[in-house]
Amino acid sequence: MPANKSGPAPKKKKGRRGRLVAFTVVLLLVAGIGFGAYWGVSTVRASFPETTGALKLPGLTDPVDVVRDANGVPQIYADTDEDLFRAQGYVQAQDRFWEMDVRRHMTAGRLSEMFGASQVKTDEFLRTLGWHEVAQKEYDTKLSATTKKYLQAYSAGVNAYLKDHQGSALSLEYAALGFTSDYKPDAWTPADSVAWLKAMAWDLRGNMQDEVDRALMASRFTQKQIDELYPGYPYQRNRPIVAGGNVDPVSKEFDPKATGGGMAPGTGTGTGTGTSNGTGAPNGTGTSTGTGTGTSAGNGTGTGHGTVHGAATGVQAQLSSLSKTLEKVPALLGPNGNGIGSNSWVVSGEHTTTGKPLLANDPHLAPQMPSLWYQMGLHCRTTGPKCSYNVAGFTFSGMPGVIIGHNQDVSWGMTNLGADVTDLYLEKINADGYLFDGKQEPFTTRQETIKVAGGASRKITVRSTNNGPIVSDRDDQLSGVGKSAPVTDGAPDRGDGYAVALRWTALTPGKSMDAVFELNRAKDWTDFRKAAADFEVPSQNLIYADTKGNIGYQAPGSIPVRGKGDGSTPAPGWDPAYQWKGYIPQGALPYEYNPKRGFIVTANQAVVNEKYPYLITKDWGYGARSQRINDLIESKIKDGGKVSTDDMQTFQRDNSSEIARLLTPYLTKIDIKDKYVRDAQQLLNGWDFTQEPDSAAAAYFNAVWRNTLKLAFGNKMPKELRVQGQCLYVRPAGDTGPADAQNKLVRECGERAGDAAQPDGGDRWYEVVRNILDDPNNAWWQTDDRPGHPGLKNRDQLLAQAMKDARYELTSKLGKNIDHWAWGRLHQMDLTNQTLGKEGPGFLQGMLNRGPWNLGGGEAAVDATGWNAAGGYKVTWVPSMRMVVNLADLDKSRWINLTGASGHAYHAHYYDQTDKWAKGELLPWAFSEAAVKKAGKETLTLSP
Repeated sequence: MPANKSGPAPKKKKGRRGRLVAFTVVLLLVAGIGFGAYWGVSTVRASFPETTGALKLPGLTDPVDVVRDANGVPQIYADTDEDLFRAQGYVQAQDRFWEMDVRRHMTAGRLSEMFGASQVKTDEFLRTLGWHEVAQKEYDTKLSATTKKYLQAYSAGVNAYLKDHQGSALSLEYAALGFTSDYKPDAWTPADSVAWLKAMAWDLRGNMQDEVDRALMASRFTQKQIDELYPGYPYQRNRPIVAGGNVDPVSKEFDPKATGGGMAPGTGTGTGTGTSNGTGAPNGTGTSTGTGTGTSAGNGTGTGHGTVHGAATGVQAQLSSLSKTLEKVPALLGPNGNGIGSNSWVVSGEHTTTGKPLLANDPHLAPQMPSLWYQMGLHCRTTGPKCSYNVAGFTFSGMPGVIIGHNQDVSWGMTNLGADVTDLYLEKINADGYLFDGKQEPFTTRQETIKVAGGASRKITVRSTNNGPIVSDRDDQLSGVGKSAPVTDGAPDRGDGYAVALRWTALTPGKSMDAVFELNRAKDWTDFRKAAADFEVPSQNLIYADTKGNIGYQAPGSIPVRGKGDGSTPAPGWDPAYQWKGYIPQGALPYEYNPKRGFIVTANQAVVNEKYPYLITKDWGYGARSQRINDLIESKIKDGGKVSTDDMQTFQRDNSSEIARLLTPYLTKIDIKDKYVRDAQQLLNGWDFTQEPDSAAAAYFNAVWRNTLKLAFGNKMPKELRVQGQCLYVRPAGDTGPADAQNKLVRECGERAGDAAQPDGGDRWYEVVRNILDDPNNAWWQTDDRPGHPGLKNRDQLLAQAMKDARYELTSKLGKNIDHWAWGRLHQMDLTNQTLGKEGPGFLQGMLNRGPWNLGGGEAAVDATGWNAAGGYKVTWVPSMRMVVNLADLDKSRWINLTGASGHAYHAHYYDQTDKWAKGELLPWAFSEAAVKKAGKETLTLSP
């Protein structure tokens, strides 16, 4: 539910302060001479699109109708494919062009052209990655002729709109930008559309942050302790997506009915020893040295990195720099890490009230204004050779087609698979090239010119090795990774340091754009799997249902098969043994079709069991959400029960907390002497573990959980993982002196953004705490003595302290009276324009941003309104849309977006869906021509 007052304006970032001050002065002067009201009303309305009557759209062969419903959602009707996509480009530009323009500048490394010198470093890094260059290569060399025609038609539609609309006629943001810049948008190109898939792939790239974090932890923890903080996937408790199956040793194809394991071609095992000298006990003291062995194949928890030498603390600063550099790249989908996920599930007609499948999907992405998703229908008046689409669902503005949704025959949903598709390589370089297999090889180079609004252009040279672009060229701090990262015996002389190159599947041109159109046209399971085979990046779990009653799942994507190493640490780029050997064959990727249990759930859990012969990742989500969904479905269908569309919607709103169910019995048994704290403790008695917005118990439990993590783990983390500005007195990393040596304590402040700090409180931490709950004297429950403050000695002492700290924290935030506490007052969502809504003057932020809303749900709940326990209670990711598709009657399907169809501030459809979304409601989803016509409120005809 919306809060009674707007939240505080976001803080301005450094680097654009002078320009923004000037911008503010200009606007104040405008207001002062009497034009402020005119600017506010006239300029805002100037960009509202025409949605009724008739307009000319050059290039059409026949008239196209655009029918919008009461929420402004467009359904387009055309007679040819090219007309359909030309109109789609025009209509998306009407509603969302500012979003499209910023997005393409980001993917092309051209943000400086819009926002000035503050974005040069970001642009340099993005140019080095070369997203737009790869997108152009995909368009030139990989995509089918049909896909190219569609992209050309879409681009022509966008450009037709741009031809007649500039400045304030495009959006309020362009009017604001016009006070300090003469920027004008360039023509849209097909590569601009294709490049968005690279931004998606970057945000969904897998476990790179976990790899960096594990290395950073080595300055404070032993390897054993790090392993305790990254426990293995609980296969016996949280069911993988595919219940069984394996790669057939004869056919080399995945067989969902197979049992047992077997080594697939191209995989192998590796063993090795390693030494690590550094500090490590949970309370920050002690040393650890040792050796270990393990295997690199399969989905177990072993490791095999070869012989490694060097102090763990010697790498800490370099890996911290790497983490900070990676964070400079804008995360359009949300904070990279455990929170980026989704829910999707499908129930066969055997178990539904309709007799046909029901399919649900809700991707979890960052809340922003407008929503990343755009609802749309694309309909051929008559399907045939000239016009082959009849599809509706959610897409991204700037991309033709539909990403998630259904056509007349099949429906599909997506969740992040989480495959490990990135590796960092150390490179021995000189001015002329790099070392590989004992020989000097020349760099591949390209020149890039970065244009800067209000300043001189900058030129950079991008160098690449056989592994990928040298990302350390772009940042002095990142180059430090190569100065002291540990390497194997026999490595070439380090000299001034190794360079660091990035290998990433998305930097290889592919056919994912072909897959979008193939999905949109699919008529059956065979078509669906063919489309999935082309969906190379980002790797997504794809679920399926059709009107004939079939359900299925397919894991697609380009997932590397490594030689030596497992991708968990930077690899020696000069050694051919560490090269990728190829990709998991498409036929060997897991799938299911009409499983006997009658339903399939994907929610970022493990895809397959530990017997699967290929390494997909070691860092699955831990399955809290997926298992809850499994349990909800099974509880409904046991004894012959049936699942309805209402049930599917109810499942999406489920806000039960698994960690509360686990931890609360321990909390309520602790004898709290202080009545002030005991009054809060008693809120937990009889609580059903649901996290409604008005729940005092949910507010208190989540505060206790946050403080438990802080005491047991957070305060012991290295500064690189703690919240920026959170300062503690600790012994320096590497100090093994006595715990009570006060003179050894130093003030050390956290360095990481609150939405990315650790411990984040996700379901990995559920497993960490679960594993020590019945060990009350485990070292993690213990804290250091401090002068005048004796340390905590066991579990119950720490939990009692966490309950006390939570009581006082909530008193400061929500008031002394516990009857007035409510989870939603802590757990708020703001919808923020991702450019001027973050960095513009306060009054402009007020025009563009909306919120806050008080939300229920929580981290790792099915209603996944995520928050980072280290950083606070603010919502950091949400179900960015929700849909339930009814394959028995598509017109009885339901959907909702986070905001609205329009990207224009103050438009009626700017955020008209948000209140309903916050309450867990869904809107009717008309699909047939008759239903669309009945629901239609406005019709625009586009004519040749």
